[in-house]
Amino acid sequence: MAVKKSELYSTLWKCCDELRGGMDASQYKDYVLVILFVKYISDKNRSDAAFDIEIPEGCYFEDFVALKGNPNIGEEINKKMQKLAEANQLDGVFVADFDDEAKLGKGKDKVETLSKLIAVFQNENLDFSKNRAADDDLIGDAYEYLMKNFATESGKSKGQFYTPAEVSRVMAKVIGLSNTKNGKRTTIYDPTCGSGSLLLRAMCETPEGATVYGQEKDNATVGLAKMNMILHNEIYADIKQGDTINDPQFKDDDQLKTFDYIVANPPFSTKSWLKSAKAEDEYHRWGEAIKIGVPPEKNGDYAFLLHIVRSLKQTGCAACILPHGVLFRGNAEAQIRKYLVAEKRYIKGIIGLPANLFFGTGIPACIIIIEKSEAAGRLPSQISISSCLLPAVCSLAFRLLSDIGPSPVCMHRMEWRGCCIAFRFVKQQWQGLSWLCPGGLHLHRTRLSFQHIARKGRLRFPDWHP
Repeated sequence: MAVKKSELYSTLWKCCDELRGGMDASQYKDYVLVILFVKYISDKNRSDAAFDIEIPEGCYFEDFVALKGNPNIGEEINKKMQKLAEANQLDGVFVADFDDEAKLGKGKDKVETLSKLIAVFQNENLDFSKNRAADDDLIGDAYEYLMKNFATESGKSKGQFYTPAEVSRVMAKVIGLSNTKNGKRTTIYDPTCGSGSLLLRAMCETPEGATVYGQEKDNATVGLAKMNMILHNEIYADIKQGDTINDPQFKDDDQLKTFDYIVANPPFSTKSWLKSAKAEDEYHRWGEAIKIGVPPEKNGDYAFLLHIVRSLKQTGCAACILPHGVLFRGNAEAQIRKYLVAEKRYIKGIIGLPANLFFGTGIPACIIIIEKSEAAGRLPSQISISSCLLPAVCSLAFRLLSDIGPSPVCMHRMEWRGCCIAFRFVKQQWQGLSWLCPGGLHLHRTRLSFQHIARKGRLRFPDWHP
């Protein structure tokens, strides 16, 4: 029987209890996930002949158990992890130092802490031999759990985002990954891949697999992503460490490498992102050469979006999660938005997401869908907008439409809970908002100008209830 999530979470909690006191709570994952990895590959190696991970002699979980009470337990664990890394080309993946006295204590304290940490995984209900890698995201699930319950408490979770499984599946479906036919020649890229879970869920949507690429700034998280890829037998996944905006790792000669599909959940509103990147970007993501202004240095949302646009093939499709602010903030961002929506017409759709969906931030977000292949024939007013929260997204839709201006097609539609919502361009303004249920019953109508919405910040309808 496969290990249940409840059993996994219970084990993780007990592990963190053993580590309390010596280190910041945000660092628990560096130690706990390594032991989880060893336990998983040991169980799978004995039960699955196709499991393609080499475990050197003396590096099975049972060998770690044998170290309990050993005065040199920390040093011996480090040696075993080094052997595992060398056997599977995982140099630099296991960043935790199990002989660190500052975090784990000295002498008997360190021996006791590590012995108890290993003992927690000696649980007969924690047998991973029946788990199927295709259905598992153990590292992702464990990472999310540890970040939610410990990193957020310590205040160290800022900028580290885990994409919920349901959102990942929506992203994979809307960019058409289920229609791929080129197998491993299909490329999927995540410029801010974190633990790699979004990449893996996107790849699982493809009928014949794909080749995945990812970049992550945090070195410890890169290790988690590589472990995650190995657990899913994606031994050829290319995960690299570095700052995506200032030091992109995937390049063809002096330009950015392009991909068939891109999925991303970058850190929201990154500040001070413009470091070695210049106002006249050498990779032509922004700058006077292509008539795109530089995204605000205090807000990096559009820097990531422009990087995705530049990294996408002309036949490609992408989905990126960003805060709602990208739809209505002004100045430089308004010019970039106009470039993407009205000039290049790359934006195919927007899916509004509710607040409190991502841990570490309570603000609402949206999925921006980019498709280049049909951009030339796409009218700006044909952007598809869908939302879980009507009032907020109506305000955002008005602001987005204001960037577009009048269009030969003057009616804009979106759907919400089975109702059709229509916008009309009237007297040089986007006006006329109405709800129509599938049967045609007129529920409510109001006429509000864009200026009113800009002043109030969002639409409010006190006499209307969903």
